[in-house]
Amino acid sequence: MSKIELLAPAGDLEKAYTALRYGADAVYVGGKKFSLRARASNFEIEDIKTLVAYAHRHHKKVYVTMNIVAHDSDLDGLDEYIKTLDKIKVDAVIVSSPYIIERVRKLATKMSAHLSTQASVTNHLAIDFYQKLGVTRVVLAREVTLAEIKKIAALVDTPLEVFIHGGMCSALSGRCVLSNHMTLRDANRGGCAHSCRWNYTLYHDEKELPGTFNIGSKDLMALKYIPALIESKVSSLKIEGRMKSAYYLATVIRAYRMLIDRYYYLNKKGLSLKEEDYKNAEIEIRKAENRETSCGFYEGAPTVREQLYDNRSEIPTKEYVGYVKKWDKDTKIAVVEQRNYFEPNDEIEVFGPKFKNRTFTVTKIIDSKTGETLDAARHPLQLLSIMIPFEVKPHYMLRKVIK
Repeated sequence: MSKIELLAPAGDLEKAYTALRYGADAVYVGGKKFSLRARASNFEIEDIKTLVAYAHRHHKKVYVTMNIVAHDSDLDGLDEYIKTLDKIKVDAVIVSSPYIIERVRKLATKMSAHLSTQASVTNHLAIDFYQKLGVTRVVLAREVTLAEIKKIAALVDTPLEVFIHGGMCSALSGRCVLSNHMTLRDANRGGCAHSCRWNYTLYHDEKELPGTFNIGSKDLMALKYIPALIESKVSSLKIEGRMKSAYYLATVIRAYRMLIDRYYYLNKKGLSLKEEDYKNAEIEIRKAENRETSCGFYEGAPTVREQLYDNRSEIPTKEYVGYVKKWDKDTKIAVVEQRNYFEPNDEIEVFGPKFKNRTFTVTKIIDSKTGETLDAARHPLQLLSIMIPFEVKPHYMLRKVIK
């Protein structure tokens, strides 16, 4: 059984490296043009070239989003951009416009075209249609149920990609006009203002009702559907979140990576994942900044309970406190780049790629540059020296244990 791909987002080069280190088989990124996340940092061509070289050295892939709903003014430089991405050996572009699909097919000698979820594909005949245009993978609409995914996968030869985690949209496959109507920021051209997540005042018979209301959906979390998706022969499992932090990506990607790997390990022994496996993965994911989650459309059309009517906002947990730069095996002193406040006597949990979580208690915090002993770590990005009694490696992350 060939292993399913775990595909992760990245808003900049640092996040892309984090995603690949923490278990993604491939990353998708946006360039400065043709991308649906105009407010993300996004990648210059040189950054994409650097990322592709890094990914390919580690036998991983890079996909570039070109999935805007293109107006005439958006198409300037299209052919040159496609040729450049092909030249620097990008593995595929993610597209929604039939015209851009055609240009990729005609201009790119090696680079593939993957059909974006923005195309709202929900049936196997549409897949056959796009395959004839030159598409080599289809990202199914988020509105497709698990039963429909299984049926479609059985009817087509085209590799399929599905979302398993991250933001959902209250509009069909992201085809929303609220942002454009209210702020003149076109969601389908990269400018979404997330108007669905605003708090609105309701009126009845011209009287204001108590409280506020929003129409934004809960985030998707599909941990328990991983075995079914693998067995349905879906090719790629996709995490959403090019605007998310490196810590969020590391936490979420690592949780899915561990669950997927455990599935294959147990499958070879004729065994299945247990409830404890799903629970452990969910506990890890909850340690990242998160809105409430649901199963999306996997069980069918969501009910009212799948919507965010309680006005909860996405607030970082502040658990993430540091990023390991190096560790000395003789002194057991680690140099850590600070992220959030912590102090002596705090219990800290360390996690990293393929590293089982371990904890230690902070005994002393020293400014790495001045040698000054500090009563607390207060300044983000400050380099600190702390003793960690077990081996840690660069790129491991530290988070405070919240009791």
